[in-house]
Amino acid sequence: MTRRLPPLNALRAFEAAGRHGSFLLAARELRVTAGAISHQVKMLERFLGVRLFHRLHRGIVLTDAGSNYLAGCRDGLDRLATATEQLAVGSRTRTLRISALPAFAEKWLVPRLQQFQERHQGIDVRLAADAEIVDFVTRDYDIGLRYTDGRHPGLRVDLLLEEEIFPVCSPALLQGPRPIRQPSDLSGQTLLYDVHWQDDWRLWLTAAGLADLRPKQESRFTLYSMALEAAIRGGGVLIGHSAMIADDLAAGRLVAPFSERVPAPRAYHLVYPKWAESRQAVQSFRTWMTGAVASFKQAQSAAARGEPPRRSAGALRRRAKTR
Repeated sequence: MTRRLPPLNALRAFEAAGRHGSFLLAARELRVTAGAISHQVKMLERFLGVRLFHRLHRGIVLTDAGSNYLAGCRDGLDRLATATEQLAVGSRTRTLRISALPAFAEKWLVPRLQQFQERHQGIDVRLAADAEIVDFVTRDYDIGLRYTDGRHPGLRVDLLLEEEIFPVCSPALLQGPRPIRQPSDLSGQTLLYDVHWQDDWRLWLTAAGLADLRPKQESRFTLYSMALEAAIRGGGVLIGHSAMIADDLAAGRLVAPFSERVPAPRAYHLVYPKWAESRQAVQSFRTWMTGAVASFKQAQSAAARGEPPRRSAGALRRRAKTR
């Protein structure tokens, strides 16, 4: 039986445009021009004899036929990718390519990664720190570790770790010329920011009833590790992410001057494409990560026992109103 199949490039262009709802975004993903995407889609429409998109003044919208075809097209491309991956897996079984948020890679994953490598000595790990969301279509990764809201259409997503955020600083600032004893004392301090987590201070100060607080100074950094180093050296006060600063708190390099903590706005997720989940290296890493996170949570719970009760954001607001 002879199969009637459309050109593969046209299918890829249509699938990307349908998924993004945009020729421009599809072009960026596939690293071609928007005109090339439009041309490929028109070619596919002529081949099928069906209109797949409504071309509107402000963009494109799938037709009913296009919507139905997109579902089958995505399934077919996923199956093709999986079959290709399985065929090529023999030469790549030893390699696991991971993309991780720089802060998470440096402060949480790398200190524990040796445990994974000791248990899986047949897997070579390639870890890249990348602040951008991984595009598994155009980038050569098997798995990503991301701080997001967990919405990643078309990918497998596992929730790993949720955090609390709260101010931290060097112990020296508790005894300095302007000692930090209560949240309002932050007005005399330098506040440190990671530019990727700009809202951290606003979230915490609002919850503490100090939304209008004006600090003495602000310093901003493009990497959390740089802001963290500045805090450790007494250069100011940073909003700590509980998972990122656990080791520094335990070692006494940082202290949390206040008990007030609020939930972080996002969480850490493990993300990977459907075609990668059948790889043994991906399965092994996923299993190990789940166990490592569980062990970390247990250690955090044990360390927290004996500490003053933590107050919720609602309790913070009530407390602020009574001042």
